[in-house]
Amino acid sequence: MSNITAATVKSLREKTGAGMLDCKKALDECGGDIEKSIDWLRKKGLSAAAKKSGRVAAEGLVGMMTNDSTTSGVLVEVNAETDFVARNDMFQQLVDDAVQMAMKMDMEKGDSNEALKTALAPAITNLIATIGENMNFRRAKKLSVDKGVIASYMHNALKPNAGKIGVLVALESTGDKTKLQELGKKLAMHIAAASPSYLNAGSVPADVIAREKTVLAEQAKTSGKPEAVIEKMVQGRIQKFYEEVALLEQTFIFDNETKITKMLENAEKEIGAKVAVKDFALFRLGEGIEKKQDDFAAEVASMAKN
Repeated sequence: MSNITAATVKSLREKTGAGMLDCKKALDECGGDIEKSIDWLRKKGLSAAAKKSGRVAAEGLVGMMTNDSTTSGVLVEVNAETDFVARNDMFQQLVDDAVQMAMKMDMEKGDSNEALKTALAPAITNLIATIGENMNFRRAKKLSVDKGVIASYMHNALKPNAGKIGVLVALESTGDKTKLQELGKKLAMHIAAASPSYLNAGSVPADVIAREKTVLAEQAKTSGKPEAVIEKMVQGRIQKFYEEVALLEQTFIFDNETKITKMLENAEKEIGAKVAVKDFALFRLGEGIEKKQDDFAAEVASMAKN
């Protein structure tokens, strides 16, 4: 076994981010050779990363980018276990890299998310080994327009174009692009606050409507009113449901009076052309991920038995 100095251990730790004892062991195993020790740690780190992959990663960052002409934009979500890691420069660089990759890919394809996940896998695995937390690429979406703009908004931004709630809005129009951007920014802020799931009433899936009607009908029956009245009650409540889940049916949050469709019509006069919302994307960090609730007392009791 070679004589390993503290300076050598420190150097290896700075290069790899691995623990002090792990660095010492790596140097012992590799005869003090720094490069061989880095490889040794990476191999062990890859194994450790695999063990961490089962841990829930619901924190992280939503990254965002639009091209110079603002005719194309992407949202990307990369998760980690803690908000602390989201503030790490290496993790933030990973998110930046993911955004750059997504901008270059044809994200309209159905398998584009899987392709991006595969491309990012080596970098994510190495970062897991270095930082010691599970992390993963979750999703990405790209929006584009031929004529018009992609407007964006990032809420709770940790740094420019990276935060916890990201929104893109695709506005199709031949009107003034500066004014379109102003309109799109307000609409993106509305989306962040109102959380619509669909663009318009027509885009709500039939099975979602059917399920909602069934629930509403059961609720209405408790009134004891005739079937014809109940049917009208259900229709009225379905319209209310559309106003909750469909963007173009919602009321603009900036005045709580104007319907989004009417707001767009009013804006057309100033923009100088028709304006249509082609699509939108809303990413809320960790949305839908079930976070594990640790029972510390049970964990201690379990360890005591062992």
